Amino acid sequence: MTRRLVIAGSGIAGLYAALLATDDAATGGRDIEVVLLSKGTLEQSNTFYAQGGISAVLAPEDAAPGDTVAAHIADTLAAGAGLNDPEAVRILCTEAVRDIAGLARYGVHFDAAPDGGPALGLEAAHSAPRILHAGGDATGACIARGLVAAVLERAVLDRAGHGRLRVETSAFVTGLLTEAGVRPETPSQPGSTPPTPARVTGVAYLAGGRPQELAADAVLLTTGGAGRLFARTSNPAVATADGLALAWRAGAAVRDLEFFQFHPTTLAAGEIPGGPPALLISEAVRGEGAVLLDSAGYRFMPDYHPDAELAPRDVVSRSIALHLAATGAAPDSPVYLDARSIEAERGAGFLARRFPTITAATLAAGYDWTTETVPVSPAAHYWMGGVCTDLWGRTSVPGLYAAGEVARTGAQGANRLASNSLLEGLVFGRRAVEDFLRADPSQDTTAPRAVSAAGGLPLTHASAAPSHDFTSGEDTLASVSEDFVKSVSAYGVFSRDALRRLMTADAGVMRSGEQLREAETVLAAWDVVVHSETAPDAGHSVWLCQEAHEDRNLLLAARLLVAAALNRTQSVGAHYRSDTDDASALTHSMQRISS
Repeated sequence: MTRRLVIAGSGIAGLYAALLATDDAATGGRDIEVVLLSKGTLEQSNTFYAQGGISAVLAPEDAAPGDTVAAHIADTLAAGAGLNDPEAVRILCTEAVRDIAGLARYGVHFDAAPDGGPALGLEAAHSAPRILHAGGDATGACIARGLVAAVLERAVLDRAGHGRLRVETSAFVTGLLTEAGVRPETPSQPGSTPPTPARVTGVAYLAGGRPQELAADAVLLTTGGAGRLFARTSNPAVATADGLALAWRAGAAVRDLEFFQFHPTTLAAGEIPGGPPALLISEAVRGEGAVLLDSAGYRFMPDYHPDAELAPRDVVSRSIALHLAATGAAPDSPVYLDARSIEAERGAGFLARRFPTITAATLAAGYDWTTETVPVSPAAHYWMGGVCTDLWGRTSVPGLYAAGEVARTGAQGANRLASNSLLEGLVFGRRAVEDFLRADPSQDTTAPRAVSAAGGLPLTHASAAPSHDFTSGEDTLASVSEDFVKSVSAYGVFSRDALRRLMTADAGVMRSGEQLREAETVLAAWDVVVHSETAPDAGHSVWLCQEAHEDRNLLLAARLLVAAALNRTQSVGAHYRSDTDDASALTHSMQRISS
């Protein structure tokens, strides 16, 4: 009997997982069909815009002198501010070399140093150069193109063969199908075990705008993040929190949603409607020696952190905000990235060779960064929190996996270390596939797997049932009174722009309880209105367009983020409250569904 795995999302985690599952089916004789659903084209994802690279400690002959996996683990834990899952971090760092080898099988190759070995870059909060990059500063695009080509090649071959891989683009998942069962209608009491949500049995989706359903033995969410919650973001237009919303509505636990990372250096220029997101100027530029200046030409980062421009991202972004406030500048004022010394020290043409994408983009915007400074501002970049998973990508909902930015694996903690995001998508995307294959009832689950793409190493087995530790401790969304709903007009009409302005002002780089409560109030009012506008009439269903679904997903994600940020009164990692309560305990936030 054919088993079907549906993968929603075409970033690095989704593409890599689809290839691994398809190849395992082909080489291992498994009767498995993989269906990859992409909201837009296969290349429309956060992966495509990732510049810096992938962090990994390679074999001793290829690693930087003195670098070790233990050092990578220590750096990741330090960036995560004590809220990582140490075992998830260990897996991430020790299994990295396996999946770097796996990429090579699919035509992805990294830049070489003059001696022929891998060129390794240094980025903020890493203790040694260990960043692999491709195309200079086009790592994500190179990886995405390589994996997309491999996926399309297999899809075409399979169309003429056994049909193991099917790809659908412009396929927007709107809901998760489940077995008939009891959904939790009320929050469980602290310390009690909440009811297990119904098993996921497929997806509902819009195919070219028309509603469809597809049955599945399991669904893997690889839908990416939610940068579109904020006014400035490095994320493309598809990053609208779809996977998080799907999982939440199916009853999944989510965790650590207050931790949203803002990249400190994106080009301070308006985004063109329908164009690419804000240009991210990679951390690797600061790793090469670029510094940050204020409008007076003063280098301010040494005043805020001993590592200056190489401090963790949350520190640099927050320092920019604090320095603007201290100098009386407007909160949305830019600071200036100065890379001129790099060109002077490394020779004419170095910046263009090392960072061709950034060089071309800044020139197109009117800046020659070899001779002048470039205005930059922080922008929403990466969500550390997400759908809670175990070490095999399993969520608290049977039949539902998550990997990549949509997932909260525990590897990132309160703040992600630079260039660990692509790595997390690879490692935990693979592990989710391994668990799905292990669950095949026709196979001996104690026997070795078919060989994976990961350097010829055998796929390993998940050895235990998913832990339910992450299902306890529940927060619910604020209730809304009838009188309060009537006051919605006082806060203006909902729009994407209004949502992004609100979240940037009240839940951005710096927050306070007062700001968060204001955001909670406005979001709750908007949510009621949006849901009333899309609610079915008596006995009649409503067919929502993709934009309406995205609006609902963004509003839900915003309310969950604000609720988590309100609950955490202590500043830690990427979550900074100006009214911080330093006496509060350092624990994980947890939210579960409340109907």
